[in-house]
Amino acid sequence: MLNFNEKIVFNKLFIDVTKFLLLITLSLSLIIWVVQAVNFLDYISEDGHGLKTYFLVTLLNFPKIFTRIIPFSIFISIFYILSKYELKNELVIFWNIGINKINFINKLIIFSVLLLLFQLFFKMFLVPNSLDLSRDYIRTSNIDYFPSLIKEKKFIDSVKNLTIFVETKTNDGKLKNIYLKDQISAEKSQIIYAKKGSFLFKNKNNYLVLVDGSLIDIDSNKITTFGFRKTEINLSKYVTNTTIFPKVQEVKTKHLVNCLYNLYLNKNFKSATGFLVCSHRAQADIREEVFKRIVKPFFIPGLVLVASLIILFNKDYFNYSRIQYTLFFTGFFILVISEISARYITNNLTTILFLVLPVIIFLISYLYLLFKLRVKL
Repeated sequence: MLNFNEKIVFNKLFIDVTKFLLLITLSLSLIIWVVQAVNFLDYISEDGHGLKTYFLVTLLNFPKIFTRIIPFSIFISIFYILSKYELKNELVIFWNIGINKINFINKLIIFSVLLLLFQLFFKMFLVPNSLDLSRDYIRTSNIDYFPSLIKEKKFIDSVKNLTIFVETKTNDGKLKNIYLKDQISAEKSQIIYAKKGSFLFKNKNNYLVLVDGSLIDIDSNKITTFGFRKTEINLSKYVTNTTIFPKVQEVKTKHLVNCLYNLYLNKNFKSATGFLVCSHRAQADIREEVFKRIVKPFFIPGLVLVASLIILFNKDYFNYSRIQYTLFFTGFFILVISEISARYITNNLTTILFLVLPVIIFLISYLYLLFKLRVKL
C-alpha cells in the first residue's frame, strides 16, 4: 500500500503526464483534422453534398485521427515528463520518500495498461462505428449542391448513371443547349436535349426544368423519340458517385474476426455479412485491419517502458544527452515498426513474429531494467 506522501507524488506524476498527453494528442489531431477537412471539401465541390453532410463526415473522422496519434503521444509524454522531472530534481523526491525505482516502473506499467485498454476500446469499437456512421451519412444524403456542379462546356458525371453537358450557364443559373444522358439500366437509357433549362428547388428537392427539347428512349434495339415543350426532372432520385460501399476499416470488429476465423477453418469459405464480403481475396486487408485494431495497442506498455529507461541515468552523467537521443530514437523506431508491421503479415511465421513482437519488446525492456537495478526475480 502507498503512504500519503507516495500517493501525492504519484498523483502529481500521472496528472502531469495525462495533461501533456491530452495537450499533444489534441493539438496534433486538430492540425491533421483541419488538413483532412480541406480535402473533404471535394464532397461539396465535386460530389454536390451539402454542408451538413460535410461537417458530420469531417467530425466523425476525428476519432480515427485521435487514435492514430495516441501511441506517439504516450511515448513523448512519458519521456518528456520524466526528463523534465530529472532536470528539475523532482525525481529525487520519489527516491527520498522511499519509493524504489522498480516500484516506480511498476506503477507506470499499470498506467500503461489503462492506456492500452483505452486504445483498444477506441480501435475496436468507437472508431469503426464512427467511420461507418460517416459513410452512412454520405450514403443517405441528397446531392444538395447539384446546380453548383454544372460547368459550361464540360461533361459532368459526378452523379451515378447521369451525364450532363451544358453549353452556356449564366450567373443567375439559366442554362442553354443542355445534353443529358440517363443510364437507367444496362439495356435501357434515355437521352434528353433541350434548348433552355434552369434549376428549381421545391419540396426539399432539386428539379431540372427543361424547355423546348426532345427525348430519346433507347431500350435494347427499340428507339423511341418525342419532343416536349416543358418537362421537370427530379434530381433527388440520383445518387452521388462518391464511394458509398464501406471500407474494411468501417466494418465492425466482430465481423472481421469472425471472417478470419472462418477463412482459417475453411480455405474455400466465402460469404457476405452486411457490406463485408468475406473471401480469400479480401483476407490480406482484413488481417491487416484486425492487427491494427487488436495487436498494435499492445505496443503501448513497451513504449512506456522504453521512455521510462531515462530514470536509470542521472542528468549529471556525462553522456546524458546522448542517452536521451538514443532512447528517443529507440521509441521512434518501435513506433515505425508498429505502423508497418501490419502490412507484412503474409504467412504463419511472420504472423506469429509480429503478434509476439509487442511482448518481446516489453520483456526485453523490463528485464533490462531489472538487470540495471539488480533486482532478483
